[in-house]
Amino acid sequence: MRMRRMRNLEPRMEKCAAYRITEPELKKGSWRELMPECTALWVEVGCGKGKFTAETAQANPTVLMIAVERCREAMVVAMEKAKAMGLKNVFYIDMDVANMEEVFAAQEIDRLFINFPDPWPRKKNAKRRLTHRGFLDKYCQVVRTGGEFHFKTDNAPLFEFSVEEFAACGLQVNNLTRDLHKDGIVGIMTGYEEKFHALGTPINRCEVVCKPFVMPKEEKKETV
Repeated sequence: MRMRRMRNLEPRMEKCAAYRITEPELKKGSWRELMPECTALWVEVGCGKGKFTAETAQANPTVLMIAVERCREAMVVAMEKAKAMGLKNVFYIDMDVANMEEVFAAQEIDRLFINFPDPWPRKKNAKRRLTHRGFLDKYCQVVRTGGEFHFKTDNAPLFEFSVEEFAACGLQVNNLTRDLHKDGIVGIMTGYEEKFHALGTPINRCEVVCKPFVMPKEEKKETV
């Protein structure tokens, strides 16, 4: 997520220090210690300004939410939102999702959320898409077998690419839809999602069941 640089970023980050995990690698394998009574560990990658994160945490008070966002300007807004809501079950990490195995242990996560990631439309950048098989391998390592990741996007080409990647990796896909809110609002929306929906843009969504898999061979030509 791109935002203008904030001159007062550090003071704002400091005011939200209770919500920020500065050395997440030290929590690997022991995230639940942040909330010993939690019933599940859910992680959102690319949380942006945090509307979905905060509202999901509020709606599921027994779940421990960890939000990952590499743009600190966006993350501080997300933390301020959680603080204003008085949430006690959500924490934030400023890092790249590519480093997930360094921060989360094998099978540690129960559910992962991937909401409206950068589509990286050029074919040469396909490996940077968060639903490319290289990332799917990472998710299936840190999400428990039988756990899920939930994927939403307004970008139809990215969604079709993703569905093909899931199939190539032998991953089970449930509740697939190419128009999530056709008959009324379903679930908690992100800030971007509200804007897209207001414009009449269909929202694509599916749930993917994680399991160990053998990385399929890359094809010479990638489809979009």
